[in-house]
Amino acid sequence: MKNKSLSENLVYQRKLKGYSQESLADKTNVGIRTIQRIEKGEVDPHMQTIKLLAEGLEIKVEDLITLEDPNEKEVERKWLFLFHLLPFIGFIIPFANLFIPLILWAVKSKDHPSYDNHGRAVINFHASITLYLLISLLLFFAFPGYNYFLTMGIALYGIVMCVYNIFKSINSGKCYYPLSITFLKIKA
Repeated sequence: MKNKSLSENLVYQRKLKGYSQESLADKTNVGIRTIQRIEKGEVDPHMQTIKLLAEGLEIKVEDLITLEDPNEKEVERKWLFLFHLLPFIGFIIPFANLFIPLILWAVKSKDHPSYDNHGRAVINFHASITLYLLISLLLFFAFPGYNYFLTMGIALYGIVMCVYNIFKSINSGKCYYPLSITFLKIKA
């Protein structure tokens, strides 16, 4: 019923409640001719008329018309951009690459399923990269000079994957972080 027009939704809801056009008109103080014209798709009723019909049917206005925000996709893209960009603050503040996405995820995960999934993916990746870097630094100090390239390779890999996923999330709404340890399970 998501993409149905107002006329189809009104007919569906009216019949679901068992009302005739006449009984709905009596219950809502909306003229029977107006209800007939709305159901035929001949008119675009005022919002007040839609509210009266929704009240008479004891449903929400959203059940009759779909109120879509044209900027919703753009807002989602901006949040996904932030999820994948904010870990770069870790170059300035140690461990911010992990804690800032964790805070953002805790705040935004309930707002949209993609925020939850992207937040989990970013946190898993940056927790993994941080762990890999700590291990490589321990090896670097245990065997000086031998693990310089390993440490730099891990850091470079982290940067490349972040940049890649910034663009991937903006363009397709998806992300891909290979070599991540699953600390937080990503929901399907």
